Amino acid sequence: MKAYYNYKKNVGFRAILLLIIVFVTGCSSTKYIEDYQSVVKKVKIDSLSKTFEEEAYNYIQKDIRPTSTIGVNVFLYNIFNTKNGRYKTSNIKSIGSPPPILDSALVEISRNQIEKYLVSKGYFMAKVKSDIKVKNQKAEVLFSTKMGPEFSISDIKYEIPDSAVKSLYLSKKELFSHLKKGMRYDDDSLGHERDQIYQLMRENGYYDFSKPYVKYLVDSNSNASKAKVTLQIDNPLDKPHHVKYTIGEANVLIAPNSEGYPDTVVLNKRIFKGLRYTDLSKKFRRNPIVRYNFLRQGEEYDVRNETTTFDRLYELNVFKNVKIEYQKAKDSSNKVNPFIQLIPQKIMSNRVEGEVPFNGGTVGFNLSNTYTNNNFLRGAERFEFQIKGGLQSRVGQGGGLFGDIYQRDFSVSASLSVPRLMAPFFSKYVTGKGGMPHTVFSTSYVYSLQKDLFTRRVYLASLTYEFIETKSKLHSLTPLNFEYRFGSLLFNANDSTGNFEHLILNNLYSLRLLARKDITLGIKYTYSLNADKLLSNKSFIYFRGNLDVAGNLLQGISKLTGSKSDAKNDNPAEILGLPFNQYIRPEIDIRWYKSLGGERQFVSRLNAGIGYAYGNSVQMPFEKSFFAGGSAGVRAWQARTLGPGNYNRGETLTSQEERKALYGIDQLGEMHLEANLEYRYKLLDKFFGGKLKGAVFLDFGNVWNISDSASKGKPETRFELKNLGKQIAIGTGMGFRYDVQYFVFRFDIGLKLKDPQFTGSDQWVISKFFSGGKAFKDAYRLKNAPDGYRFVQYNFGIGMPF
Repeated sequence: MKAYYNYKKNVGFRAILLLIIVFVTGCSSTKYIEDYQSVVKKVKIDSLSKTFEEEAYNYIQKDIRPTSTIGVNVFLYNIFNTKNGRYKTSNIKSIGSPPPILDSALVEISRNQIEKYLVSKGYFMAKVKSDIKVKNQKAEVLFSTKMGPEFSISDIKYEIPDSAVKSLYLSKKELFSHLKKGMRYDDDSLGHERDQIYQLMRENGYYDFSKPYVKYLVDSNSNASKAKVTLQIDNPLDKPHHVKYTIGEANVLIAPNSEGYPDTVVLNKRIFKGLRYTDLSKKFRRNPIVRYNFLRQGEEYDVRNETTTFDRLYELNVFKNVKIEYQKAKDSSNKVNPFIQLIPQKIMSNRVEGEVPFNGGTVGFNLSNTYTNNNFLRGAERFEFQIKGGLQSRVGQGGGLFGDIYQRDFSVSASLSVPRLMAPFFSKYVTGKGGMPHTVFSTSYVYSLQKDLFTRRVYLASLTYEFIETKSKLHSLTPLNFEYRFGSLLFNANDSTGNFEHLILNNLYSLRLLARKDITLGIKYTYSLNADKLLSNKSFIYFRGNLDVAGNLLQGISKLTGSKSDAKNDNPAEILGLPFNQYIRPEIDIRWYKSLGGERQFVSRLNAGIGYAYGNSVQMPFEKSFFAGGSAGVRAWQARTLGPGNYNRGETLTSQEERKALYGIDQLGEMHLEANLEYRYKLLDKFFGGKLKGAVFLDFGNVWNISDSASKGKPETRFELKNLGKQIAIGTGMGFRYDVQYFVFRFDIGLKLKDPQFTGSDQWVISKFFSGGKAFKDAYRLKNAPDGYRFVQYNFGIGMPF
């Protein structure tokens, strides 16, 4: 045994040593370059304050910037782009990055750019020198800076001959101006002021205004380190002042097809409410399109209305091209006539999608067919009809990949999304300027079968209003949400002598939920903040809150009709012969995204939710339960295999048949709490047409029961604050994100640190991972078969986890 151990240790050592040699050799680029060339290994900017150092580094030419310390980019580039001991000059593969080759011309350009940057920041006397050191074809470049005195703005004057423009600017400048007396001179502040003046003028009727009208005169006194700034807004050369314009007659012209316009176009002769509508395709009704034209006759020209019109017409999702041009009126009325040109895109599509979700201990297969019509009623209404089926199988139990199929699902759904709010007394307050509103009618039928345990059917119908307050504030209100559930058990629940006797006695709560027939009528509301920033690398806080309330209206109706409710004694009130659910289910998701410069980002997240049944219910509907684990949760656990609380399947479910039948059913809860910490960074700039990014993470969380009925006979599953520390699961891990711009393919490896199904110090299973893991897993399988214990969990997904 000892000899075998030493042999494995020796082989492992040799393998690691070989890997290090290959990696170091691959990273060594000097052997692939010419004798007269050198690889830049280090670039440093000396004597520069931290305030400017990072931005100044961006002015160093990319071709001479050293790669990351570990050199993975260069390592991969050297593998794929070298031949016969030299770098290829053709057929170069875009994998990794080439090594930075020293170029004195680029060093001089970089030096000059850094110097100009410092001058632009108010250091008018700044000087930058460069120094190059080369040894063994490895170069170091040092930029030495002498910043000199900091120049501040001592006085600001305004030369604006147009009194109306001057009055407008001075009345609004406090809202946006960065120019203040006493501040350090900064070209960026002057550029920002020019941009804001341009935007201000274009928002207030000045259609012809352009940025070159705004100029600056800077008078610096080197002795006092002061600068006087004069802001000038010139008048047009051929006019005594700037002219304000109003909107005249508008034209909306839709091309006959996606190919564009014919050589000759005949416009509609009819003008209604200042707008001429010409649809050469004959596919679109007038009102749904012109509703989102905000360039209306008689109103003052405002570039914001142009932008909003452009955005909303694109968001109708029926036009592949939107173009807005203006024609000045031929008379002297100072009017501009908008001409909105729309080219239709393909209206109908059919999409077949397949998915193979693999999550450690299970593998599945889903297949769906989705038909979409983006102009269903000739008003840019989006209709979708989908048929979807799938199955899930356990792996690692012996047998084939799909030898142990335990779950089958089938669903049919249809939805119609209308691009406006179809709500009386309310739609007039949501004009669409903040974003495209929608009214969504949806219905679906879902069938689910769990092998040897149950079948479940759910019919859903809803009416939802989606509207955007601002770009970052989204609202979704579902005033009508109807659900009809009916299920059945695949065994005789009244047979106390059969093989399912113990299963029935110990899981009566779950089985009653699965077999229950009931209805739900309620409302939902969702609010999200900063969802539009999720794909950016900025610092911000994201919030999403959901509230699901059901049963109150039906409870009121039942009382008016004299129906009595005694849910605690299994005699709830009924509507149409069926009991109705009454509950409240709030959930929040709060995240803090912190940019760390470059493509590095830190994310912290808190996700919590609770379901509470009351009135006509003593239990939450099965579909409203929470679960823990999975690729977007505590990633060291497979979905639905964590919790609730200190729940241990091997101790509660004493037979293998029970554990197999209840897989994915017995580990749900009425409350969940989860926290995640994740650090994201870039690994490779060029990796098979995309970017390869990495992540390390730490996850905490679990689910619990809070009601007496759900935790009856299972006190370890109930949430109590004093036991929180003993019931929290902790996992860590690392992952890769393959970013191809429109999609992110994700692979995460989670490692269990603390598992709450055990007690005391045994919860820290990480110790077993490093020592005694095999004996621990064997003992676990003996008690929990067919379940095995996995220290490591693999997760595949599309998109970021959060």
